Amino acid sequence: MFTPNKFKMIDLSEQQQFIHEFGFGVIVSNVNGLSATHLPFVLQSNEGEQGVLYAHCAKANPLWKSIEGQNVLVIFTGPHAYISPSWYNTKPAVPTWNYTAVHAYGVASLLNPQDTLKTVDQVVEKYEPQLLVDRDIVTDTIKHKMLAGIVGFKIELRKLQGKLKLGQHRSKDDQAGVYKTLSSSGNSNDLALAKYMQKINIGCH
Repeated sequence: MFTPNKFKMIDLSEQQQFIHEFGFGVIVSNVNGLSATHLPFVLQSNEGEQGVLYAHCAKANPLWKSIEGQNVLVIFTGPHAYISPSWYNTKPAVPTWNYTAVHAYGVASLLNPQDTLKTVDQVVEKYEPQLLVDRDIVTDTIKHKMLAGIVGFKIELRKLQGKLKLGQHRSKDDQAGVYKTLSSSGNSNDLALAKYMQKINIGCH
């Protein structure tokens, strides 16, 4: 990922927190042809050098047949939006797109059935933990039937690369103009990006 210095997200904990927050990713592999699959991932930050990602896919998806021991890339994207040059104090200027992303590189390996079920529980625990309590909804019987149709895998991360393209190269007034416009928009993508800019203190002084 092309990342000028001003846009780099260097801190490991910040990169991992981004994955925790925006865990729906795209896994890209290059075995038997380039392919990509969209999946929810759960990151265990304290495992390995950079962390370990866990996920599962449908058994009908050929992804799992080709990734054992292979290098893969998982792309996580956060808030993003179109940026108009009319929002800047400095002119002339050109339109652009601001965005946030983390690329996670690692080696994949398949999980056994028991660990696959644990991975499913990790996803449920992250997004709807109450389902682990209300066992009458997702019963053990249903889970074991589901197991016949899915394959779990993990990715031991070797490198994380983060990018926050949020206008850091622009003046404070230009950043403020972008934040003000995004935060007053009725578009959910605009509002999400404004919230992220506020979180890391860009343009909202």
